[in-house]
Amino acid sequence: MTNRVMIEARGLVKRYGDFTAVKGIELEVQEGEIFGFLGPNGAGKSTTIKMLTTISRLTDGLARVAGHDVTRETDEVRSSLGIVFQDPTLDIGLTAWENLYLHGLLYGLASTEIRERADAVLAMMELQERRKDLVKTFSGGMKRRLEIARGLMHRPKVLFLDEPTVGLDPQTRARIWDYVKTLRDENGLTIFMTTHYMDEAEHCDRIAIMDQGEIIALDTPDNLKRSVGNDVITLQTANDAQAIAALAANFSITARSVQGGVQFDAEDGETFLPQLLARNLFHVTSLNLRKPTLDDVFMLLTGRTIREEDLGARDQMREAFRQRGNRR
Repeated sequence: MTNRVMIEARGLVKRYGDFTAVKGIELEVQEGEIFGFLGPNGAGKSTTIKMLTTISRLTDGLARVAGHDVTRETDEVRSSLGIVFQDPTLDIGLTAWENLYLHGLLYGLASTEIRERADAVLAMMELQERRKDLVKTFSGGMKRRLEIARGLMHRPKVLFLDEPTVGLDPQTRARIWDYVKTLRDENGLTIFMTTHYMDEAEHCDRIAIMDQGEIIALDTPDNLKRSVGNDVITLQTANDAQAIAALAANFSITARSVQGGVQFDAEDGETFLPQLLARNLFHVTSLNLRKPTLDDVFMLLTGRTIREEDLGARDQMREAFRQRGNRR
């Protein structure tokens, strides 16, 4: 990874009337870095991408992509980036090859150059055997791979991926991440992506956690998880009240009753559990130890889980549609 800054935002703001969707964020993304925006639906992730890719105007602040100002040098910015939108944008009435050919024409590539690049990106995404098939016959995962291939046709310096694996099965998501890492490792491509999948964010070199339009934490996945601190231990016992009292009296541990048993934190769970079981203070029927996750980080910073936020946003959307229907 070089020290060249490929994406820069300074005091980036986006307002829609009285509502501020993005509240003065600051960030830098280095060349060859996989940088992730992690946060619930409605956090401002997609709005930020739209500003960085010149789709939406900045309300305030400064943003540069590949050294070009997104407000004053829109053509230069657009030629230097590729983008895979959250919603599908392929023409399903065309073949895979025709979608790529059209994209090449829009970027002013010569026919021979289009053919060479289309062959290369189709091979990279393992779609060469389906090049003449209509996109409407493709699975969701194949369409996503074709969209990534299309975004690479003009050899961008930065690739934006907005929720690139949403709705896909875990196996397909894993394969797409293999492709993304190959692009970074072999081509030095800078990748900026949004996600609300915790396991997906682990693949990023650095993560900005976004909530309610603000970046509330920015670091590597490991450093963010270390900020939570201890391991999380969950025990199923014959008597939870007895177990909670014994942990307090013998280890000065404040345990809590949760669905599934008794839960508490330990600095080194793998060392502590054998010591606990050797004391035989109470009967343990099962146990679970896990390291801190990015969901724990979000919980620590906001008091909520990302899943709770997504469910809340979904409920708000349903209520809005219900009220809209009642007005008809």
